[in-house]
Amino acid sequence: MQHVNIGPDAEELLNRIRTRDYTIGIMGLGYVGLPLAMSSLEAGFRVIGFDIDQSRVALLNRGESGIKHLPGPAIQQAVDAKRFRATSDFSELSMPDAILIAVPTPLTRNREPNLSFVENSARAIAGRLRPGQLVVLESTTWPGTTREVVRPLLEATNLVLGKDFFLAYSPEREDPGNEVHTTTSVPKVIGADDPPSLEVAQALYNQIIVRTVPVTSTATAEAVKLTENIFRSVNIALVNELKVIFDRMGIDVWEVIEAAKTKPFGYMAFYPGPGLGGHCIPIDPFYLTWKAREYEVATRFIELAGEVNTNMPHYVVDRLVEALDRRAHRGLNESRILLIGMAYKKNVGDTRESPSLRLIDLMEQRGAVVDYHDPYVPEIPATREYAELAGRRSVDISADRLASFDAVVITTDHDAIDWRTVVEGAKLVVDTRNVCARFHVSAPNVVKA
Repeated sequence: MQHVNIGPDAEELLNRIRTRDYTIGIMGLGYVGLPLAMSSLEAGFRVIGFDIDQSRVALLNRGESGIKHLPGPAIQQAVDAKRFRATSDFSELSMPDAILIAVPTPLTRNREPNLSFVENSARAIAGRLRPGQLVVLESTTWPGTTREVVRPLLEATNLVLGKDFFLAYSPEREDPGNEVHTTTSVPKVIGADDPPSLEVAQALYNQIIVRTVPVTSTATAEAVKLTENIFRSVNIALVNELKVIFDRMGIDVWEVIEAAKTKPFGYMAFYPGPGLGGHCIPIDPFYLTWKAREYEVATRFIELAGEVNTNMPHYVVDRLVEALDRRAHRGLNESRILLIGMAYKKNVGDTRESPSLRLIDLMEQRGAVVDYHDPYVPEIPATREYAELAGRRSVDISADRLASFDAVVITTDHDAIDWRTVVEGAKLVVDTRNVCARFHVSAPNVVKA
């Protein structure tokens, strides 16, 4: 790479990155920040993790990840070697050479972007910003956030962008629990609004990630991330709607999808479910719909997909009510229901925006008594929307326990669960993931939803 003009110390700075004589700070040590920290450690860098959750900081400093699918030994080794530590003291932000921001970007109650975590992070960095530091925002957000929100806060220090400090946007592409496409093996998009910042950011990520993909601006990189997530949201909404239509026709949507995906071109398989969870699909598309209003552009397609996906928990409850009525001659009121799966996806303990939370709420509004089982979620964490569910604990699924419920609703298809035991022990199984068919344990008491 031919160096652009990033000051007289350019070669020294780039050489420190190449030789790993460089410290990376990561703000936010959750499902994005912690894998990024581990990948940076694996690449040979020193890492300081910053988080407002003091219990998480203490956990990490004991060498424990706190996230089931992320191994603790690697963190323990880094802590013992004094190459990694976590802190909630943001006065230490002047110590890292690069600061990567991986904090939440949720929605408000009115489904508008809540950038408070990003803004607070940028203010904290600005209070300690020193010459030579690189700042990269990784949190998913609307196009223009880095330039319009983060940059002014950093430039208020009177340090000059592209000369005194560097700023870029590189969207996270984390898929919790995916053992094939890991943090380091997925190409990394990087955008900056000045050539020096792009060169420094790309030089850093080139040491950590298999391949970097530079784009012309931070806004372009922000748009890339939203495009990826909206693509998934729209296609999942399509198959969710097809599921409802085909069910009325007596056609199995999963059989249709399996047959359709044998076409080697012009088709990509997406699968229906009980609703959407995680951060990428339920939340991120609304960052673009909000920003689009500034340009007087309607986002009908995106919003329709959100409407279809949001309605899926209602569809599952309706199918449950119908199955109880036809097979047990009873309603949902006072029925005992077991949900299998609290995580939003299989083989992880991530409950962010999990449709299971909404399903419990809907069922209990109609008088049901609901328990859940999830080997990855022993206790429901606190959430803003479902505060009353916090602290509920997973129950066992012994044969006697299964038989005590009027119905079992499968919401997450964890590999660790013995699905044959579930089907044989339950009176009624409502399967929203087609897991019974996939494991060849379909039976008359199984209903797809």
